[in-house]
Amino acid sequence: MAAPVPTKKGSVRVDKWLWAARCFKTRTQASKACDAGHVRVDGATVKGSTKVKPGVTVDVLCPAGHRTLEVVALAEKRGPAEVARALYIDHTPEPEPRERLEPIFERERGTGRPTKRDRRLLDVLREDDW
Repeated sequence: MAAPVPTKKGSVRVDKWLWAARCFKTRTQASKACDAGHVRVDGATVKGSTKVKPGVTVDVLCPAGHRTLEVVALAEKRGPAEVARALYIDHTPEPEPRERLEPIFERERGTGRPTKRDRRLLDVLREDDW
């Protein structure tokens, strides 16, 4: 496993760290998430300029979903995915399994397009479920 890119500082801006940890594709997206209140450090909503140190917990709503990350190492520059995974310990709970729904209506393969009458029956079935 590759070591994280070392920083000379004891802390890093949270928006830079989120970008380096690959929670966001761009640093601009990371700072916008901070401004929108989607980032919390140890339970407090923070701005992008807030400094993070190893040992703090970062709760973030990123495009991949809600994540809870514990900062282990610091980096100011974005590197390979292996390096990004070494920056944190992921404490995000496993998502609940989704319930698979049964199909409302099934047609046999090779029967062609539904007729106008079949289509109207399908619409009635779909309206009743909602």
